[in-house]
Amino acid sequence: MRILSALLTAAFLLAGVGAGQATVRIVNDRGGQIGQYLDKYSELRSSGQTVMIDGLCASACTIVLGAIPHDKICVTSNATLGFHAAFDFAGNGRTVTNPDATQMLYSGYPSQVRRWISRRGGLTPRMIFLHGKQLQAMYRPCYFYAAPPRQR
Repeated sequence: MRILSALLTAAFLLAGVGAGQATVRIVNDRGGQIGQYLDKYSELRSSGQTVMIDGLCASACTIVLGAIPHDKICVTSNATLGFHAAFDFAGNGRTVTNPDATQMLYSGYPSQVRRWISRRGGLTPRMIFLHGKQLQAMYRPCYFYAAPPRQR
């Protein structure tokens, strides 16, 4: 079953979504520095590519939800989004919540995602995860297109 899924994913990525558009697949992205993701997604938005979330997209990766148009994002049944407050390193390996960056993250999310986060206590240092039917109700599913059989 995993081999079939991998083959279908590869075919989908090669075929693209829509009229000749390539697809960028997010599988295991644990996030990083906000600025790098803002730059990355700005370029991606300009390209018109579709984003397939097919695994973990956590922390700064979730900026994709506000940076890429809603109709250019699709989710698979494997998609999981992880949200938490933004933080800075304070020395000695400690982190400190950055309220301004946290507010910037939160305000950039689509309204249905903000509501979901608010119902769970907001963005805090603790990671919260959006996946399954709740996520699939917010974003369109990714469809894998198989090429039609060739006629002889």
